[in-house]
Amino acid sequence: MNRTPLLAEDPDLGIVKRLDLPGNPSAPLAGLDVVVKDLFDIAGEETSFGNPDWARRHGPALTHAWVVARLLDAGARITAKTTTVELAFGLEGRNIHYGTPVNPKAPDRLPGGSSCGSAAMVAAGLAHAGIGSDTGGSVRIPASYCGIYGLRPSFGAISLSGAAALSPSFDTAGWFARDAATMLRVGRALLPPSPPLSGTFLRVGPAWDNADAAVRAALEPVAAQLGPMPDIDPAPEGLDSLFAAQRAVRDRETWLALGGFIEKVKPTLDPITAARCAATKRASAEAAEAGLAIRRTFTARMAALLEGGAVLVLPTSPCPAPMRDADQPSLDIIRTRTIRVGIISAFAGLPELTIPVATVDGAPVGLSLIAGRGRDIALLELAATLNLA
Repeated sequence: MNRTPLLAEDPDLGIVKRLDLPGNPSAPLAGLDVVVKDLFDIAGEETSFGNPDWARRHGPALTHAWVVARLLDAGARITAKTTTVELAFGLEGRNIHYGTPVNPKAPDRLPGGSSCGSAAMVAAGLAHAGIGSDTGGSVRIPASYCGIYGLRPSFGAISLSGAAALSPSFDTAGWFARDAATMLRVGRALLPPSPPLSGTFLRVGPAWDNADAAVRAALEPVAAQLGPMPDIDPAPEGLDSLFAAQRAVRDRETWLALGGFIEKVKPTLDPITAARCAATKRASAEAAEAGLAIRRTFTARMAALLEGGAVLVLPTSPCPAPMRDADQPSLDIIRTRTIRVGIISAFAGLPELTIPVATVDGAPVGLSLIAGRGRDIALLELAATLNLA
């Protein structure tokens, strides 16, 4: 793909712009360097959302996004704005305007998206934590690909004030770190307390079946350390049915969020992004409403399943990171397989934590834990007690 002109300060590292915004020196996150995905506003800086026309259209931000302000108040130092996939619409980690960050754990492979820059910087040891966003997997997948921790929090747990939107009823602000202690430290600064977990683990059979045989072989011995667990199917209607419903809702929301910008500004888009956006224009209100009905049923089912504090266990991604030179048809197949499982937590608004536990062909793969809505801190506390990574 054509990578010029590059608008990032250091595209290989995932740095759009270096910053030095000190936080409260006496607060709990003092001493923590944090980088922020370039769809969250930072006062005085342009938010590109992965597209230079978006940056020109909106100009410098007047105020910090909520998550940025909260991190600074909590003592963190913001050290960079990081690369995002264009309009956050992709899981590969590529951007023709700002470059494709190098995956520090597998340089011949893609870093994953759309929070590629934050994941790459954390994995490279250039920041203690990185803020990303997750709609269909954009924190969990780059975390898995880059061999680090990543949390998609409960929907609505963290304010998205000052963040560009892709699909508002799925969008969440999550983060990365290299260790469970840092994940928990950030979580305690951003999230409310949560009810405890029960210590019961449930194996999500369809998600394991969706994964490559090599991924299952690498992750199953790790999952076994959690003890015996029953095999369950939270989606008896089939993951493909959930995926179709999720896509109907997401596409309708995405066109409502981005369609005005696309039609009025006529931005220069990567052809892949342009095709995805064009598909959302065709999404109907009727299909979205039908998808929402399926979502309500699924959400209620998941709430009942996890009400007592159980945790679902599944592969984060069906495969390790694709090669950097992979062709688009192959990437599209991986994307579909990945989102098909990623929607288990996203469709129901549940917290999902991916833990770096294994490698396949020298590339990282993560194991995911999903808890009931609002049990985010308990999930992070659990990870800090486990010796899986």
